[in-house]
Amino acid sequence: MSELTAHDALVYVMVTMSAADTSMSDAELSKIGTIVHTWPVFEGFDSERLVDITRSCERLLENEDGLDVILDIAFTILPERLYDTAYALAVEIAAADLHVEQEELRFLQMLRDRFDLDKLVVAAIERSARARFRKPE
Repeated sequence: MSELTAHDALVYVMVTMSAADTSMSDAELSKIGTIVHTWPVFEGFDSERLVDITRSCERLLENEDGLDVILDIAFTILPERLYDTAYALAVEIAAADLHVEQEELRFLQMLRDRFDLDKLVVAAIERSARARFRKPE
């Protein structure tokens, strides 16, 4: 495996969240593409690499310890200042199809624990996503 970047690790987090419930919805995949093209954290990222990074992540997840490997990659490669960003990206992908499965909640918990995120930061990120994805009903 070539040298992974922070961009790669963030994509791994999003792909892993999308795959957490064993089905990567079109809404989730579309959201990943939109995020890569619009969020400032992806400035300078070569979006032509997105498919290759996604496939690399999927191959890792096929292994029995794949989830742990992904978490280790994210924790090791990302600077601490991007831990909350990675969590926010995962929340965005989980909310993209307007339904969060138990497996997705478990992955979010694993990210919170691995990154040792402050409970108030986590609550703010999650509340913000609820406000953005709320329907007008």
